[in-house]
Amino acid sequence: MTRLRAAFAAIFALLSAGMLGLAAGALWMLPTAYLQTRLPWLAWPLGALLGWAVARWVTPRVWAPWLAAGATVLAAAYVSVLIVAAKLAGNMDLGLTEAMRVAGASMLWSLTRLSLTAGQLLWVASGAAISAALAWRCRRPRTIRG
Repeated sequence: MTRLRAAFAAIFALLSAGMLGLAAGALWMLPTAYLQTRLPWLAWPLGALLGWAVARWVTPRVWAPWLAAGATVLAAAYVSVLIVAAKLAGNMDLGLTEAMRVAGASMLWSLTRLSLTAGQLLWVASGAAISAALAWRCRRPRTIRG
């Protein structure tokens, strides 16, 4: 029974970290779309926020840094794909969802990889490191059991 509970906790932690990463990517997209430029330096504050959030709820403490770093990388990948899709939609005079559907996942990912620079990857890697460090050092709040 405890193995089953641990397995469910690990699956829930993985899914939650993924959802947090996607939410952070959508949040990252807002200033990026408003300013119409890439903002790779936002990997640091969003990585710190993800590291803190993941560390607060992940039960197996060993997984917290890895999940936080993965969520940061997922957020960066998500915002990069959204930027490429928005540019593609603007160039082809399509809606965002229609452009994403027509282009397909493989084309969007290929265009995303072509648009990344070494500096952007360095920002993301350092943001993931910050996220992992905060998740490793941050403590969970004490719970009161009655």
